[in-house]
Amino acid sequence: MNFLKPFTDYLSLEKNYSALTVKAYTKDIESFSEFIEIEFGYSDINQVNYGQIRNWIVSLVEKNISNRSINRKISSLNTYCKFLLKIGELEVNPLAKHKALKMRKKVQVPFSETEINTVLDDLIFDSSFEGYRDKLIVELFYSTGIRRIELINLKLSNVNVHNKTLKVLGKRNKERIVPLLDITLQTMCEYLVFRDDLLQIVDKEHLFLTKKGVKIYETLVYRIINNYFSKASSKVKKSPHILRHSFATHLLNQGADLNAVKELLGHSSLAATQVYTHNSILELKKVHVKAHPRSKK
Repeated sequence: MNFLKPFTDYLSLEKNYSALTVKAYTKDIESFSEFIEIEFGYSDINQVNYGQIRNWIVSLVEKNISNRSINRKISSLNTYCKFLLKIGELEVNPLAKHKALKMRKKVQVPFSETEINTVLDDLIFDSSFEGYRDKLIVELFYSTGIRRIELINLKLSNVNVHNKTLKVLGKRNKERIVPLLDITLQTMCEYLVFRDDLLQIVDKEHLFLTKKGVKIYETLVYRIINNYFSKASSKVKKSPHILRHSFATHLLNQGADLNAVKELLGHSSLAATQVYTHNSILELKKVHVKAHPRSKK
């Protein structure tokens, strides 16, 4: 029997996972079901053993799928198996003793303050709806550290001009309040003037729109960031996440408390925030060597 529908309901309603996350889980599980149906003649996951799962892993490796992606797929399958245990459809989780494939540690290289200032202060944004929208997107990413999907889903009602704050709906529908800089509020007010002059507004409640008046989408946001930072940075990766990384790194470099940065980023644990301390430690080393009297010996 296929328990995929109850599982996706469980993820959405009980775990509060986003629609994109649920979709990714579903795709991974369907992919495994197709594999065991072709290889072993049935598609019910509650009948599989670890050896069959290992065969799937080997097939993914042979397709040159990265270890990171394979681990994500196995994580999806493991979550499904745990759900089957929860509802009594499995007696033993076949992945109970599975160990994740080793991955190279990826160090995200943030933009420098100079690169960001070049984009925001030196590059000329068009004096148009799209120009002010794009500048506000860059400023919000860097001044608040919000995620791409969080920015896309921002609504006009989330902005409190009087208190200079922004209400952000994060992962698992967890709300947080982040402060807004005066310079960001100024750009926002200028953008809203152009937004109000659009010929047609379909998604009226959303803050960021296209020229057609509909809510912006993920690939558009990525293109905006990549386009502007290609003019100011030679880094290979130029994405919204790198701006989020830059926000956290620059705050920590300036002495911000790790717990405070955790709250601003909307992380559930300090472990997730500590990823961003890598560059801060490099900065501390420079200060240490420069200032310590024994460093000249």
